Amino acid sequence: MSLTRRSMLRGVGALPLLAGNLAGNFGFSALAQTAPTSEIPPVLFVHGNGDHAALWITAMWRMESNGVPHQRMMAVNFADPLARTDDKVEQANRSSTEDQRRELAEAVKELKQLTGASRIALVGSSRGGYSIRNYIRNGGGADISHAVLCGVPNHGVYDWDDGINNEFNGRGPFLRGLNEGESEVTAGTAFLTLRSDGIDKFAQADGRFVGKPGVPTGITSDGPALKGATNLVLGALDHREVAFHPRAFREIFKFIAGKEPSRIEIVPETEVRLSGLVTGTPGGVVTNRPVSGAAVEIYRVSADSGERSGGPIHSSQTGADGRWGPALVEPTWHLEIVLTSAGSSTTHIYRSPFPRSSDIVHLRAARPLGQADAGAGAVVLMSRPRGYFGLPRDVVLIDGKEPKDVKPGVPTDSVATVRLAAEEVGRPVITIFNTERIVARAWPASENRIAVAELTY
Repeated sequence: MSLTRRSMLRGVGALPLLAGNLAGNFGFSALAQTAPTSEIPPVLFVHGNGDHAALWITAMWRMESNGVPHQRMMAVNFADPLARTDDKVEQANRSSTEDQRRELAEAVKELKQLTGASRIALVGSSRGGYSIRNYIRNGGGADISHAVLCGVPNHGVYDWDDGINNEFNGRGPFLRGLNEGESEVTAGTAFLTLRSDGIDKFAQADGRFVGKPGVPTGITSDGPALKGATNLVLGALDHREVAFHPRAFREIFKFIAGKEPSRIEIVPETEVRLSGLVTGTPGGVVTNRPVSGAAVEIYRVSADSGERSGGPIHSSQTGADGRWGPALVEPTWHLEIVLTSAGSSTTHIYRSPFPRSSDIVHLRAARPLGQADAGAGAVVLMSRPRGYFGLPRDVVLIDGKEPKDVKPGVPTDSVATVRLAAEEVGRPVITIFNTERIVARAWPASENRIAVAELTY
């Protein structure tokens, strides 16, 4: 796959800005320009199965808050983020391990060219770690100084004779090839693995999380560890949190920088600019392919009621590259982002304030209204992209109640749903996850509208 400069900008959201112009042109604070960063290589973040670059927003904000310039970081946006059922058989809108390796190679080349660095660091979540290991093992090691693998199922999600060519099968040729030898890492690159202490849903001994309850997977909670790597257990963090939680950030930064971060909190900017991609789900399969002709409107809303404070503060329509923005907001504003695209539900996305700028605020339309929603006056989703809802570990409330569609025990659910009667359309719906609180509004399902309270943390 050949990626032009234009397509790389679309895919990873990189900004070719000089450090001296960064704060004035895009709103990133001068903090990132003044802190010494000579010992820190540029960092390329790699998302997991079905995900996109936007999951790394908080990690990049924390990096910036510790003096890493924005232009020395990128986040990959794989065109087709979902794995094939059989890695050797083509499948529409899904990628092979080789597809991902090639796209990652292009992104590595791009970041090296942008920064002039001879070597960079790679940080991957889940499936993203596969492409990192594949790239390094097959000739890319000279480009990579550090590799951080977060919740990566390095020995598979299961170890079975069935589905032998699935890349998540520890018995299959892909993982056997990566893991063969006395060391499971490539010499010359420093490797760190981060894993959960028993609550990663893809590192479980029982097959219930992969559709075969009671069948041993052959995998344990130690599955993400690698011989030859620095292997750390982060405690009661779930599959996603071992990449995106503040605890994970500390270890990522310390390993790459060789020192503790000076802060974990995100330092707000006085002026925030937001932009990103609108991507599609052809045939119900999530992709990161751009959607043209999509309309994006942004409103400032009340933190207490979700009600709009006047007209739109931003309005744009995507072109062939799928990009929207930039939108200028303040770091204390609660926002409603309205996404309208052909063939999809009109999606009202409610967000907590953005403390810093980002050019990877990628948008996908919510799932279509289905049979389970029949008769509902309004449907409101509570979504946590950077982690799962853990009960009783977390406080999880939607419209004043614990959601019935979130299962207790090992955290596996990242979306909760509440359905309201027709007479409740238009009222506020309060969602709470631990200390983050978002108030959405109930939009009429009869107009093919759906509301999403999207958590940042």
